[in-house]
Order: sequence, then structure tokens, then C-alpha cells
Amino acid sequence: MSENEAQTPTPEASPPPPPPPASSGGGDSSNRTLMIVLSYLGLLALIPLLMEKEDQEVQWHAKHGLVLFAAWVILGIVLGTLSAVPVLGCLSLLVSLFLPIGALVVHIICIVKGINGERFLIPGLSDFANKF
Repeated sequence: MSENEAQTPTPEASPPPPPPPASSGGGDSSNRTLMIVLSYLGLLALIPLLMEKEDQEVQWHAKHGLVLFAAWVILGIVLGTLSAVPVLGCLSLLVSLFLPIGALVVHIICIVKGINGERFLIPGLSDFANKF
């Protein structure tokens, strides 16, 4: 045996690579993702709010999702009431047509930011949700 053969390790002698480290996010990542998505789906935000009491990030998103849902409901009621007024009826009807599109966009932004570990702050609503 020559010196070059003795110094070259054989491929089968090397140990297998170690397993990837476990995530330290305070729970299962897929469960957390699901709970954050549920947080912005209307009344389904009650599920993460009641089930994930120890995860502060999920709690934050659930509270903000409920406040956001309540804001859309209140805005819908106000616009429905204003539609009875002759002059404001046309304006409220126009706003009512675009309200669901705006709500969808805001909810998608909140879900994407929440999944990425960020927070989407809505002036006024976020301050109100932080009081709970």
C-alpha cells in the first residue's frame, strides 16, 4: 500500500450528516401557520384565540383578525344604513362594491406577513386590538 492510499479516506467510512436542527418556534410550524391563517378568516379567529393560549404570536394575530372582522362588519352596517339616504345612497353603493375587494387584499397581506413572521399594523385597529 502506498502513502497516497493510506491518507485518502474511503467514502463508506465517513459518517452520515447530522439531522437538521429542530425549529425552536414554540410549537409545530405547520400548526402555527394554520393558526395564523385561521386568525384572518372571520369568526374562525376564535379557534387560534382559544386553542393557542401559550403562543403570543398566534394570540396577537387572532386578536387582530377578530378586530379586523368586526371593523368590516361595522363598516358594512354603516354603508347599508347610508344607502337609505337618497344622496349618499349612490356613494355608499359604490363603496360597498369595492369593500369586499379591499377586505380581501388586507386579509391576504395580513396572512402573508403573519406566515413570514411579520406583523401588518393597521392604524387605529391595531391599537385597539393591543388593548386586549
